[in-house]
Amino acid sequence: MTDPMTRPQPAREATLEPGLPICDPHHHLWDRDGSRYVLDELLSDLGQGHHVVSTVFVECMSEYRTTGPEALRPVGETDFVERIASDAERRGPQTPRVAAGIISFADLTLGAAVDEVLEAHLAASPRFRGIRHASGWHASPDIRNSHTNPPEHLLLDRKFREGFARLAHYGLVFDSWHYHPQLHDLADLAAAFPDTTIVLDHVGGPLGIGPYENQQAEIFPEWKRSVAAVAANPNVVVKLGGIAMPINGFNWHKRSAPPSSEELAASQRPYYETCIELFGPDRCMFESNFPVDRVSCSYGTLWNAFKRIASGASPSEKSALFHDTASRVYRV
Repeated sequence: MTDPMTRPQPAREATLEPGLPICDPHHHLWDRDGSRYVLDELLSDLGQGHHVVSTVFVECMSEYRTTGPEALRPVGETDFVERIASDAERRGPQTPRVAAGIISFADLTLGAAVDEVLEAHLAASPRFRGIRHASGWHASPDIRNSHTNPPEHLLLDRKFREGFARLAHYGLVFDSWHYHPQLHDLADLAAAFPDTTIVLDHVGGPLGIGPYENQQAEIFPEWKRSVAAVAANPNVVVKLGGIAMPINGFNWHKRSAPPSSEELAASQRPYYETCIELFGPDRCMFESNFPVDRVSCSYGTLWNAFKRIASGASPSEKSALFHDTASRVYRV
């Protein structure tokens, strides 16, 4: 995959609705293999004109511990992000509340034994809010499976569900990242655990590569039916974003010049408007997925695209979409 940090950035667009408060509920932090995206890099993006007041970090295998029990090594990521969040706080009240919520990894296939890992994350940071155990799987060799190396139906696995059941005990949320053919597995999981809040990442991962290349028009109705089945469960909320990745098939990363916010809005609007209709604004939140989506566009341009899509919403609906839903779900 193209390194998003090497993508040339276009001239900055004028910021739309610069006073609208934003909680960005999905970004990553890493410093590895010559690619660096930590506090200064994030703040550079947050400073592109939009009023980002807080953010939520989502796991990406950063700074795992290299010693100790294997199950507890992901707690190193919570330690790493807590240090960054504390550094941001020390910079003063003008600095956004970076990583005000932290979503880390714990192997839920540990079953009830995952309690030790969840308690270690909670001890590592008061900002810890939940778990993402990515389940993206596809039989095609052209589609890379998630970094957790999951089986095809992880969300249906008995042992996984035994671990998943422990989240509600600790008041933790579950971020769900997978591909669109797996949406019905998520609907089944959500129905089985109505007391656990589930956040559907990246509108359910509509694929546009491999066997789905140039098939967006054909896939969209299937995706919509599957998302509707998920939305029928009131414990699920959805993140509107994360479809500027190469796997989504729009190929913006291959262009010599990145797309404008008008182009992004035109391509992404059907997905986001469908989700807003099915879930309602109080169960939807716009997300950046940076720096991953940086491979296609700049941070400022992306949020301009979101604002174009939401231009017809009422003030209370905009508050929900850009800030309040994320703030409520992640308690930030």
